[in-house]
Amino acid sequence: MSQSLINRRLPELATLERLLKTLSGKARVQVEATVRFDQIDFPIHSITFGSEDKSAPCLGVFGGVHGLERIGSEVVISWLQTMSEVLNWDETFQERLKHSRIVLMPIVNPIGMYLTRRSNGNGVDLMRNAPVTADEPPAFLLGGQTYSNLLPWYRGNTAAFEQMEIESQALCNLVQREVFPSKTSLTVDVHSGFGAIDRLWFPYAKSKKPPPHLLEITAMKRLFDRSYPNHFYRIEPQAKQYTTHGDLWDWLYDAHMTREKGKVYIPWTLELGSWVWLKKNPRQLFSSLGAFNPVQPHRLQRILRRHLTLFDFLHRAVMSPKPWTEFDQDTRRTLQRRAMDLWYDPDR
Repeated sequence: MSQSLINRRLPELATLERLLKTLSGKARVQVEATVRFDQIDFPIHSITFGSEDKSAPCLGVFGGVHGLERIGSEVVISWLQTMSEVLNWDETFQERLKHSRIVLMPIVNPIGMYLTRRSNGNGVDLMRNAPVTADEPPAFLLGGQTYSNLLPWYRGNTAAFEQMEIESQALCNLVQREVFPSKTSLTVDVHSGFGAIDRLWFPYAKSKKPPPHLLEITAMKRLFDRSYPNHFYRIEPQAKQYTTHGDLWDWLYDAHMTREKGKVYIPWTLELGSWVWLKKNPRQLFSSLGAFNPVQPHRLQRILRRHLTLFDFLHRAVMSPKPWTEFDQDTRRTLQRRAMDLWYDPDR
């Protein structure tokens, strides 16, 4: 199969690989794994900027877990391009990276993107692929199913980490290597396809119970709200909308708490509200990608730039964790009440 056809069906990978050639001396680039389909080898790249001190604060940003949600990869690649240029002249950003680390995996599921489908080459939904079982039975099929890879949301073999899909293992290996050792770390995974507003989801997907770092999450929300009072994100637990089996970030979150005592790690999911794009352009429904991605060029450009403030905030927050990780008893009580009122009050 010709390279031109690959570039046409997966332009994000072509763009990424051109960009990677410009990063010599700026970042550490690695192929975390290679997946094969139709006699083609697709690389899964990681890019790491900043400190090689494993304990340094770390922010990880991921995209393209679901092949239909190409906008996730495009958002991450757009930020990568911005950082590549800013590093040429911004002494403040250069200084920040001496004391922190930014890790990117822009295209987690290249075969899914190549085939224009949600799952990977084996028909597995990577975000249902971890060895995690929901506390209560989730919605039929949507929460992850083991009947057949011909049906959506197929979990694959989830008996153990070693039996997860290559793409899932590549993501988890990168997080365990670059994120887990950090004193304070955050990750954000960019998706689309749910709702008409942009949501920032925190754990758990498996449970409607509050996560262990509820106070830190609530304090970070407060910090973000005060710093950017006009932001447009709805911050909430993912389980407020639906629960699932097999969430990779649930698995990593629990693994971090087991292995890395005394450290703080919070995985976030940025769920772009694609329904508003459909409302403005209903004809997108007739395209396999239209339900998940902005089609009009001006909307795509707006989406590619509108989340840069969020990424910058998360990077600065991970470098300055005291306001959202250290509390006196009065503050703890206030944050606990606030969290329960916001997200876990059954009457709301």
